[in-house]
Amino acid sequence: MTRTVWIKADGSVGDWEARKRRITAAIEAGADWVLVDEGDVGRVRELGDVSVAAFRSEADVIDDAESDAEADAYFVGKGGEGDGTIDLPEDFSGSADLTTVRRRDDRAQGVYVRVLGTEYERFAEEAAAEAEFTIVVGEDWSIIPLENLIARVGEETHLVAGATTAAEAKTAFETLEIGADGVLLDSDSPDEIRGAVDARDAADRETLDLRHAEITAVERTGMADRVCIDTGSLMDDDEGMLVGSMSRGLFFVHAETAESPYVESRPFRVNAGAVHAYVRNPDGGTNYLAELSSGDEVQVVDTAGHTREAIVGRVKIEKRPMFRIQAEVETEEGVDRVETLIQNAETVKVATAEGKTAVTDLEEGNEALVYYEDVARHFGEAVEESIIEK
Repeated sequence: MTRTVWIKADGSVGDWEARKRRITAAIEAGADWVLVDEGDVGRVRELGDVSVAAFRSEADVIDDAESDAEADAYFVGKGGEGDGTIDLPEDFSGSADLTTVRRRDDRAQGVYVRVLGTEYERFAEEAAAEAEFTIVVGEDWSIIPLENLIARVGEETHLVAGATTAAEAKTAFETLEIGADGVLLDSDSPDEIRGAVDARDAADRETLDLRHAEITAVERTGMADRVCIDTGSLMDDDEGMLVGSMSRGLFFVHAETAESPYVESRPFRVNAGAVHAYVRNPDGGTNYLAELSSGDEVQVVDTAGHTREAIVGRVKIEKRPMFRIQAEVETEEGVDRVETLIQNAETVKVATAEGKTAVTDLEEGNEALVYYEDVARHFGEAVEESIIEK
């Protein structure tokens, strides 16, 4: 599921300057969609790169001259049955809004519904069976039937829940542990918009089950081509990346956030290991360190297993003296061995049971933090086959 944040910026928000401020804040925060009146589509296109949804001026009439640009999706419901302007018919087969969507000739891809009562909940459910996008906005968060719609609708539509704060957006993304596919935020506050985007990102991120593995060998191995990953993000003291010679067992290598008498801190950098090693990416796959380049995404993880993505800004490959670190992981089948090559330097630190530890201080018997996944990989993707790594 790809979560989305939509920002409401139609005529109900105010004049164009008020709408423009909201749209600009949405684009700067990284929102996915803005929802506007049809006549504003061209103006939005001039402001920046964002998907544009528009309320149709009239559900049954298309006049492309009314707008100087095409929207990415058109909605019915405003000024119609969806928002209560026109009474709902007893038989939804006679609904003007739903009839427009059913025609499937680009008249509309979405339905906007204000949940004014149980009959509107049923209307939203009917709309979800026909529409690519279904927006449901409740008048009172205590009675929003979002749980019912999530349970009943499934993957038939992209279900977007109305919200007025980042906290409400977070709740919508977490409802029934499945969450809404998106939120439509009705707020002028740039902080609330950024908060909703943060809630979207957090909902999409995985949390990894990290464990400790007993170090059984720390050996000097001579020179190798070492890779530093410099990202476009600053990392915290408890963050780093998962790196290893074997894709099934990746070691937690800390970012260079600590001050040192030898070198300034580099909180955007992970001194990851030799060119052959794997690093975990945000899709749950792996990349060879040697194949990373500017613009690629890597996964940043903290010692509790929380993850986020970071963009690679630069990769530095240099010959450096290395250690081979070997550790044993307890599994259901017994004990498995994993290892990696990492630079012999006091500034390179891994996570252990004792805390952040320089690789030069590692000893047999220490417990290194690792991510263990008993799967084989082909081109970084998990596969069901036997692959021996040693």
